[in-house]
Amino acid sequence: MNPADTYNDIKEVNLAYLMLAQNMVRSDKEAAIFRLGLSEEIADILAKLTPGQVLKMANSEMLLCRFRFEDSLLLDLLANHERDRGVGHIHAAILAAGKPVEAVA
Repeated sequence: MNPADTYNDIKEVNLAYLMLAQNMVRSDKEAAIFRLGLSEEIADILAKLTPGQVLKMANSEMLLCRFRFEDSLLLDLLANHERDRGVGHIHAAILAAGKPVEAVA
């Protein structure tokens, strides 16, 4: 894969993520904050972005979303297919909810 393809893929992921996040925040802010791991301040900013601002942000060559898996237990709970899927996902959601939202400077 050449760098141009990688940058185009990043831009597509950014646009999809921003559109999804904005829709989630606008429809149910509290659920979006929990599911996306956002601060309330960032959720408010996302809700107010114009389509032009969303496109401008999406065109960044830096990925705007990130994995919230800082420990192997959380990743294992989500990926392990041997356990009861529902219980593992509930446990992972509880662990993720207990992690503090990082401040964006």
